[in-house]
Amino acid sequence: MSDPFLRRRLRKARRQLNRREQQDHARAVASRFVRCGFGHAARRIALYIPTGGELDPWPLVERLHRNRRWYLPVLRGHAPGRLWFVRHRPGEPLRPNRYGIPEPARRNRQILPTHGLDLVLVPLVGFDHDCHRIGMGAGFYDRSLAFLSSRRYWQRPRLVGLAHECQRVDRIEPKPWDVPLDAVITEASVYRRR
Repeated sequence: MSDPFLRRRLRKARRQLNRREQQDHARAVASRFVRCGFGHAARRIALYIPTGGELDPWPLVERLHRNRRWYLPVLRGHAPGRLWFVRHRPGEPLRPNRYGIPEPARRNRQILPTHGLDLVLVPLVGFDHDCHRIGMGAGFYDRSLAFLSSRRYWQRPRLVGLAHECQRVDRIEPKPWDVPLDAVITEASVYRRR
């Protein structure tokens, strides 16, 4: 099965979930996340605006609202192909970037490089039991998190993928530049990297 075909099949599967299923899955993932303690010590947490059937991370904001700073990914012209993260409070205005994905619209934004985060909640198209991830194909997260592969002891930020169980595949053959996740949480289970 070719990679583009697999991406299309998995994206279609998550888009076919109805609104109620999407909401139920998002709440179930938030509950599992809190029970597992992934966000217990994290103060600077990056999340994303869901598009195309991606699992909605916003129920986590409601569950972990105290003493947290939330960040959203943004594209910057002087760092093509990489993500930076901007402080965001629920309700603040957003505007679409060049891919149509909403970003914080405020001027004088508090921009943080990836290594300044404690936890990154990562969207994905597909994943396997070993927490390898299939992304959208542009490589923004992998390039932005590549520095983690050279660190042996200080592994921050932690990377947790959020997904629907229908996005799980048997095996993903990672490319040399792919950055594995520490865990993936779905409405049905928690998968941890071995």
